[in-house]
Amino acid sequence: MVTLKEIARQCGVSVASVSKAINHMPGVGAQTAQRIRDTARALGYLPNAAAQALKTNRSFNIGVLLEDDDNHGLLHQFFVSVLDGFRVVMEEQGYDLMLMNRTVGKRTISYLEHCRHSNLDGVFVACIDFSDPELLELANANVPLVSIDHTYEGHHSVYSDNVDGVYQAVLYAHERGHRRIAYISGAPAGVTSKRLEGYHKALSELGIAPRADYHVYSRYRDIHRTYAATQQLLALKEPPTCILMPDDYASHGGQLAIQNAGLRVPQDISIIGFDGLEYFKFISPRLSTVAQNATAIGEQAARLLLLAIENRGKDIPGQSVKLPVMFIKGETVAPPN
Repeated sequence: MVTLKEIARQCGVSVASVSKAINHMPGVGAQTAQRIRDTARALGYLPNAAAQALKTNRSFNIGVLLEDDDNHGLLHQFFVSVLDGFRVVMEEQGYDLMLMNRTVGKRTISYLEHCRHSNLDGVFVACIDFSDPELLELANANVPLVSIDHTYEGHHSVYSDNVDGVYQAVLYAHERGHRRIAYISGAPAGVTSKRLEGYHKALSELGIAPRADYHVYSRYRDIHRTYAATQQLLALKEPPTCILMPDDYASHGGQLAIQNAGLRVPQDISIIGFDGLEYFKFISPRLSTVAQNATAIGEQAARLLLLAIENRGKDIPGQSVKLPVMFIKGETVAPPN
């Protein structure tokens, strides 16, 4: 069994320094602390969780909330990539992740109760109903928290530049000759409002009057509703020549509706997705889409949550970090027929 003394000998430091580094306590330089933790990992050292909790007043457990109304959490490739980026950074610092739910045994409990029951050091929130009263209760408690695509007062958040993403998509469609550009958005939410802002901003700058019938609500990652929304747009007396989809996955529904109407993508109708999922790079025609850097979002969220944990109890304002997106031209946008 590897001991602190052996790690100290390998690193040329005191046992006390090793203990502080492994327990993420002050008193050891950042580079030295990382070298100690790397050495401990290489030697196969496993700290005693109970002893570690007593020394640091931390459990080194992080709660993860990935629920939504459609139960898409871990089924959504975008959020899987976000979570993986988050996981790697947190595990490097000795933290374990725990998927949170509302039950312990046969008893239903709130998120805050779950947090206290499991002695969680912090919570990562993504892909969820941000207005859920139980989540608001958690955000108002003294619990370090970081969220994706939504900001709670006093807490850190990370989000993609959703305004610029849809703005770039409309500009590209216009560049290819489209003037009748419709948008099937996700359900009303903070992310949706930002993307609609980008849509209207681009139309305004291009001198294109927005049409109420060219904006239809669907739901994110909902193939069936996006299918119906696309049918609704195609049935218009003057249908659009280019349709922006809620996201890459939901675009399957849009493409099927276009195909069933006897039309082709992109020869008859152009489409643009959102997310930049790896899967769609291998489908023909390759989807034109707005790519989010999911891994970077998760990594940044982890760093902010670590910062919140380190400064727990201090009056430090929350940070909102906006990450850039990138438009991928793909093959699903062609000049209007």
